[in-house]
Amino acid sequence: MIKEDDPSQKRNIGIMAHIDAGKTTTTERILYYTGKIHRIGEVHDGTATMDWMVQEQERGITITSAATSCFWKDYHINIIDTPGHVDFTVEVERSLRVLDGAIAVFDGVHGVEPQSETVWRQADRYKVPRIAFINKLDRIGGDFESSVDSIKSRLNANPVAVQLPIGKEDGFSGIIDLISMKALIWPEDGSSGEKFSVEDIPEDLVDDATLARDMMIEVAAECSDSLMEKFIEGSEISADEIRSALRVGTIDLKIVPVLCGSAFKNKGIQPLLDAVVDYLPSPIDLPDVDGLSADDSEVKIARKRLSSEPFSALVFKIMSDPFVGQLSYIRIYSGRLKAGEVVFNSRTGKRERVQKILQMEANQRTELEGSYAGEIVALVGMKMVATGDTLCDQKHPIRYESVVFPEPVISVAIEPKSTGDASKLEKALERLQSEDPSFKVLENTETAQLLISGMGELHLDIIVDRLKREFKVQANVGSPQVAYRESITSKASASETFERELGGKSQFAHIEVDVEPSGEQVDLLLVNKVPEERLPTRFLKEVEIGFHEALRSGPLAGFEMLGVKVTIRNARIDEENSDEIAFRIAAGMAVRKAVRQASPNLLEPIMDLEILVPEAYLSNVITDLNSRRAKVSNISLKNDLQVVAAQAPLAEMFGYSTNIRSISQGRATFSMQFATYEPVSKSVLEKILGN
Repeated sequence: MIKEDDPSQKRNIGIMAHIDAGKTTTTERILYYTGKIHRIGEVHDGTATMDWMVQEQERGITITSAATSCFWKDYHINIIDTPGHVDFTVEVERSLRVLDGAIAVFDGVHGVEPQSETVWRQADRYKVPRIAFINKLDRIGGDFESSVDSIKSRLNANPVAVQLPIGKEDGFSGIIDLISMKALIWPEDGSSGEKFSVEDIPEDLVDDATLARDMMIEVAAECSDSLMEKFIEGSEISADEIRSALRVGTIDLKIVPVLCGSAFKNKGIQPLLDAVVDYLPSPIDLPDVDGLSADDSEVKIARKRLSSEPFSALVFKIMSDPFVGQLSYIRIYSGRLKAGEVVFNSRTGKRERVQKILQMEANQRTELEGSYAGEIVALVGMKMVATGDTLCDQKHPIRYESVVFPEPVISVAIEPKSTGDASKLEKALERLQSEDPSFKVLENTETAQLLISGMGELHLDIIVDRLKREFKVQANVGSPQVAYRESITSKASASETFERELGGKSQFAHIEVDVEPSGEQVDLLLVNKVPEERLPTRFLKEVEIGFHEALRSGPLAGFEMLGVKVTIRNARIDEENSDEIAFRIAAGMAVRKAVRQASPNLLEPIMDLEILVPEAYLSNVITDLNSRRAKVSNISLKNDLQVVAAQAPLAEMFGYSTNIRSISQGRATFSMQFATYEPVSKSVLEKILGN
């Protein structure tokens, strides 16, 4: 019997991987075998439960992270199925921020792929324990050992096989459970895989299984002192002892248990569910949640992950629902929440009433009376919240670390087709921005164009498609443009005195600043050398806002600035006439003046490329990359394909998918993701600036 207020019976997990590794197919089987759905939907048919958006169904890919929940052997499992395409990596980022564990799905043919690495690093950043599922072992070229080796070599992880496959490619029929030393065989009768037989291990695989089991126990023993003693003594070790040790190692991020199967052929999912319960943590297996005082950002607070603690939760996603309005997805870290209660937003300092609490099942919803620590739910009625906000009990305020989102790298101009569409377009873009922090809207003051920016061509295609279908807005959209950035290459100083009289009231502010390259790819690194009496805290906050506003438009071409360190060297106030607005304006004017003198330069986004191509077309690909200002860093062999690793400017990569199909007769594939910003050459700069 599951107690909803008992966090030990909960698992909050994400399913993450490279595109087409089988995440959504795996999730679909999990929902079927746990009784959540009664018919298996398929991604390629557009019937998968978790791919509910029209755009997902048409393209056969996951675009937005979808939440659902199910029950397995007295455990309540909350699942978030995340996208695999690099353009939607922000969905993975915010999901991992609130999850306790994850299933990393790998294509058994290709092993670790580029986006696999990206999501793995994201999970490392948030210290999320993982188990690995080697999928698609029924495919031609499926190789369990090679996939496990790639996890070790490319991810620098410590994979531990707890299963072995039986058969290869179209002969794949089941798995060997190395803990029970039994074979699990699924019938080849076209059934949905609910039933499988437990048999003795085939004779020709006994030696391999015994060797793999010994290796598994040796690794497990390193995670448990009691198991290590038994291992050294050669004593009998029970299955429960092995699972317990593997669980400790997984939660401590020392090991990654590896399982195998074929989600599409309905093999290996039930043991995967067992592994979720056995190895991934419940909320109370993890350390207390660290936060900061809502009043004083320097004071640290730790909150236990219990329902008996004061309420606290993190808003990790905002979504528009056509039936109930704005949904605020939250992860409850402590305490309990009831519908109708008032919560405190520690960022805004405002109180808001929770109208409804919903348990989300993709785009379906079930209304709840209340929710407890460890739950992931959606709230209705929250009007002034944003992604990354902390909701809490006002008597026990706390502020959790927010989510850091990447900057957009591509832009297009957009305009309404008619005056009637103008106001609809403005409202629609505002809602889309609140949903997706990696999507930005900016008006170019020089051209009066409205620019929408995102993480890639597909990202913006989806945005425009949603504007037309979901929001019924007709708009003209321009060609994609690179989202360049500006920076500085030398040090400069400036001072600014702001004095004016407005409505009979005088305003005064004086500030002196130094600017120099920070060496970091963030917009502003601020250093204040002025004591409180010459620059009070209330003015300092406005000064920082003024700096940020000034850096939104660089001196060369009006692009946002990166990598600027600003040092406040001196400031002067007038007790009667200084106010916040005066200091904000003075700060902006001083920084604009300084960066103009600091040898500004233009930066362009550089993309990481990985291209898989048959050797016959390798020279075509290399020649084409050279023409695109690309730098090839490595060429290696993977099965029968050449793997080309390179970096290229985003400006040269538009339409590359069509081009590479042409030069390889459709046999090459590639993946691309943002790597860094680099200065443009003089010739490119002149071309961009029109000189």
